Amino acid sequence: MNIQMLGTGSAFAKKYDNNNAMLEFDGYHLLIDCGITLPMALHKAGYSFNQLNAVLISHMHADHVGGLEEYAFQMMFLYGSKPVLYIAEGLVEPLWEQTLRGGLTQEPLNSLNDFFDVRPLKENLDYELYPGLKVKLIRTEHIEGKLSYSFIFNDSFFYSADMKFDGELLARLIDEGIQTIYHDCQLQAPGVVHACLDELLTLPDAVQAKVKLMHYGDNMEDYIGRTGQMSFVQQRQIVAL
Repeated sequence: MNIQMLGTGSAFAKKYDNNNAMLEFDGYHLLIDCGITLPMALHKAGYSFNQLNAVLISHMHADHVGGLEEYAFQMMFLYGSKPVLYIAEGLVEPLWEQTLRGGLTQEPLNSLNDFFDVRPLKENLDYELYPGLKVKLIRTEHIEGKLSYSFIFNDSFFYSADMKFDGELLARLIDEGIQTIYHDCQLQAPGVVHACLDELLTLPDAVQAKVKLMHYGDNMEDYIGRTGQMSFVQQRQIVAL
C-alpha cells in the first residue's frame, strides 16, 4: 500500500494545494477527498480522473469536496463513466443538497446517483474496497454539529482528514496496532477545529514517532526542526505504508 499526497496544505493553501491523497494498492487507485485544488494537483502529479478507481470523502468542507463537480463532469462528458463514491451514509444527502446540487443539476440529471456510483458506508465497520484493501470510518470531532470522519486502512494506517486534538484516541490506536498516523496540523496555536502543533507535541515520543504531519500552512518551512519526533509529509512524494 502506497500513499501520495497530491496536496498537503490547509483550506487556504496557495503553495501546497488542498490536503487530498492518492492511495494505491495493487494497481487500485483510491482518491481520498477531492478539494478545490485537486483537479490541478492531480494533473500536476501526472494523473487524469479516469485513472481513479474511486473517491472516499471525509466531510463537507470545500477543500475536501470542492473538486467533485469537475470530477463528475469530466467522467460523464469526457470518459462516459460514473465514478465510484464512498461516503458516510449521513453525508450523502448534505453532499448533494448543500454542496453539489446547484452546479451539477441539469434536467433530467438531478441527483447524486446520476453522477456517481454512490456507496454509503456506516461508521466503525470494515469495508473491503478492493481485495486486500479495507477501510473503517471513525467519527472524529472537527466542527461542532457537523459530521466528519477519519479513516483506518488495513488496521495499520490512520488518516485523520480534519480533526481536533484527541491524544487518547491516538494513543489507543497505537495500542491497537496502528503503525503510521497521517495527522492534520495547524502550525499556530490555538487549535480550534484542527489539532495544532503545540497540542501534538504533548504526545509521548513513542506516539510522535509514528505521526506524519499534513494539512499545514504555506509557512511550513519555518517549522522544520520544531516538530519533535514527528515529521512533515511532502507533497507528491510516494510513501510505502
